[in-house]
Amino acid sequence: MIVVGLTGGIGSGKTTVARMFEDMGVPIYIADKEAKRLMNTSKVIRRKLIALFGDDAYLENQLNRPFIASKIFNDTNLLNQMNAIVHPKVGKDFIRWMKKQDSKYVIKEAAIIFEHKKESDYDYIVTVTASLDDKMTRVMNRDNTTKKKVLDIVNNQMPDEEKIKKSDFVIVNEYLENTKKQVIAIHRQILEKISKF
Repeated sequence: MIVVGLTGGIGSGKTTVARMFEDMGVPIYIADKEAKRLMNTSKVIRRKLIALFGDDAYLENQLNRPFIASKIFNDTNLLNQMNAIVHPKVGKDFIRWMKKQDSKYVIKEAAIIFEHKKESDYDYIVTVTASLDDKMTRVMNRDNTTKKKVLDIVNNQMPDEEKIKKSDFVIVNEYLENTKKQVIAIHRQILEKISKF
């Protein structure tokens, strides 16, 4: 089965674009959402995260996300250790999920495909971009956070220009109607490419 990676920086609108593909019958796997689920349900992940972060990693049997976020935000080493625990489990979960799908292709939405040099896991990669102003507004409204915090995250991520160079398709997500047209066009192009196999 063809696997399409859907990526983009924070606030670019990956989830909105994913829903548009889903509306056209494409199965979507949201890696971040599934990682959060596994961090709460997998006993192996739980045990390893407690070993890494201490007992405060979980609160009332749920992942203590604010605590973890505060620990990893400025500590790349700790973040990498956490990713080494969680990402392989997400990868296996995705393969299990994919085997259950019956479609020409599936989409895996993942924010850090290029950062983790995972391009080879995908047949095609779609990058979603938006202006910095749009990203800032979306994230500030969604997460009820400050401009500085959003800028810190944006500056920690690979620039859109680099992602675009490495991508097969690019969606500029500014106006929903136009975004939808781009999604439809890419969907058709992917189906056309698949039909040639």
